[in-house]
Amino acid sequence: MSIMADDSSDAGSIPGQSRLESYLFSCELSSEVPFYTFQADEDEDLEHFLELRTVCVGEGAKEEYNVVEVTAMNYQGKKTSVPVASLHISRLPMVSLGGFELMAPVTLRLKSGTGPVTVSGMHLVASENDEESEMSDEEELEELEPIKPAKKKLKQCC
Repeated sequence: MSIMADDSSDAGSIPGQSRLESYLFSCELSSEVPFYTFQADEDEDLEHFLELRTVCVGEGAKEEYNVVEVTAMNYQGKKTSVPVASLHISRLPMVSLGGFELMAPVTLRLKSGTGPVTVSGMHLVASENDEESEMSDEEELEELEPIKPAKKKLKQCC
């Protein structure tokens, strides 16, 4: 499947390719709420991805290490857990993951520490283009009225 990013715009797209919409994502992990599970809707025509961008220690964090772990499916369809950030308020308060993309479902867990830790990124929704609902570029051009050139007065000489 090929993906075309359009950042939630309604611009026309190429039939047979996917449309990609992106939404802001954020969750806070702490000792009170130590995990968050990002799940997809039950719609079969959509694929949901979580693109993690940053993990940062929040205000009021203690002088301790906060380890954030991600659990998701690997290429064999088995759950696997990986620590993605080990943060400390005075040594490393924030880390950039640069677009760590995972297919839903994804569980984010505060493996150690009390937080608060904020995880942010993008919720990406990919859908196949429906050829019937999308107008082709040719159809869009046919709907536009042609622009008529302005009439010029000709100067007569002599």
